[in-house]
Amino acid sequence: MSFDPRQPVLVGIGTCMQREDLLARSKEPMDLMLQAVRRAGIDAAGVNGGDVRALSSVQTIAVPKGRWRYRNPAGEIARHIGAKAATTVLASVGVLQQSLIGDACDRIAKGDIDCALIVGADAGHRILCAKKNGERAGERQQDDAPDVSLEPEEELLHPAELKAGLRMPVALYALMESAWRAKNGLSVDAHRAQLGMLYQRFSEVAAHNPEAWRKTSFSAQEISHASERNPMQAFPYTRRHCATWNVDQAAALLICSAAHAQALGIAPSKWVYAAASSESNHMVPVSARADLAACVGARLAGHAALAAAGITASQLDLVELYSCFPIAVEAYAQELGIPLTRDLTVTGGMPFAGGPFNNYVLQATCRMAELLRQERGSSRRVGLVSSVSGIMTKQGFGVWASQPGDSGFAFEDVSADTARQQQTKDVSLSFQGRAAIAGYTVLYDKAQAPRALVLADTDTGCRALAWSADPALLSRMEGGEFCGASICVHDSLFTLA
Repeated sequence: MSFDPRQPVLVGIGTCMQREDLLARSKEPMDLMLQAVRRAGIDAAGVNGGDVRALSSVQTIAVPKGRWRYRNPAGEIARHIGAKAATTVLASVGVLQQSLIGDACDRIAKGDIDCALIVGADAGHRILCAKKNGERAGERQQDDAPDVSLEPEEELLHPAELKAGLRMPVALYALMESAWRAKNGLSVDAHRAQLGMLYQRFSEVAAHNPEAWRKTSFSAQEISHASERNPMQAFPYTRRHCATWNVDQAAALLICSAAHAQALGIAPSKWVYAAASSESNHMVPVSARADLAACVGARLAGHAALAAAGITASQLDLVELYSCFPIAVEAYAQELGIPLTRDLTVTGGMPFAGGPFNNYVLQATCRMAELLRQERGSSRRVGLVSSVSGIMTKQGFGVWASQPGDSGFAFEDVSADTARQQQTKDVSLSFQGRAAIAGYTVLYDKAQAPRALVLADTDTGCRALAWSADPALLSRMEGGEFCGASICVHDSLFTLA
């Protein structure tokens, strides 16, 4: 077999999931990670309980931070697999999950390391069940620190967003969703129907995914129309449009050079080739983005990854677009020129397959690798996995293939290009006056009555956030298009002009 010895190949994938309602019987996130790692090692070895030397040869272990308090989970993993000399990495929320994968592949391609492990887990279901039973989901303590700690360079939220109390992402995603609807000329009803059909297909894919949290197919009507079991979260998003965070899931990716894989005796049938990884880390808060419906970083990073892999979007065999909320799917697809009518997930998406807090890209990459292996034939098959960090703040892409390409692996960072092309607006903390709605939503919160939130372009050229609790106005805003409508803002409240 002819191959580039420095070609990064994904040789071991491991996932695990638990659905235990009793805290005493549930595994904590660290144990889920260790189980996923063991499965990745066994997967690479090819036989149950066989030789897992690949794990002990790992030289770097990277873990994205979940809803847990471990100081150095990679260190504990290293000790368990006998890779005590491995560099340990902990990446905070706000660091792209794809960055961990891309960095590992890039270092392998450059010859810096031969083998890497990326592992993540979250146990939101465990936390929720413990809370319901009046218990606390405790975790083991760790005293050591990782060798490398990765943090985002800037804050994910604008001070005006923090002042408005917008700490949960759904409201800001819904603002962008309304702007995308208006920009694409869809009526509220047509848009609702499109969202329903898009996520109906996601639920159908999840129903056939063995690792999906939910395996129930839902109709477009059941997804897009609010009900007691599917309440509205932030218009037009119902619960079934939103990521299911409260899941107990883990995933592990074992990546090494082709030469190392051969030396370990890992069968080539296990190899999935890393063709390209790209990312944009330029950070602009939602409120400051001049075009709420566009995603410059996704366009630049997505096309950079495709070009590096030597293909176009139309040549992709499999696609997994990050699906925390529908706008992430729609905007990424539009920027890459991928039609919404094709399958855009291999897992079933975050609302149905499950969206572990800061680990979903690892889950999706495992599923992508599994399908590329299954469908391996004489022709090269290629899949794309996208990544989102923050409120669509950072963008990343991984391109994987069943066979090697002509140019090996490529890593592309388009952050500087994104910074040059991203247009922004100043955001006021205390605007008073006339403005036009750029994006809006109606928020539903158990703690208070529904409220309308608008992000508006002011007469002075800046942006402003404002609220209304007028029931009649809220009803009208859910029934027709209000992007572009004139308003008057006073003390963070708005009325129609």
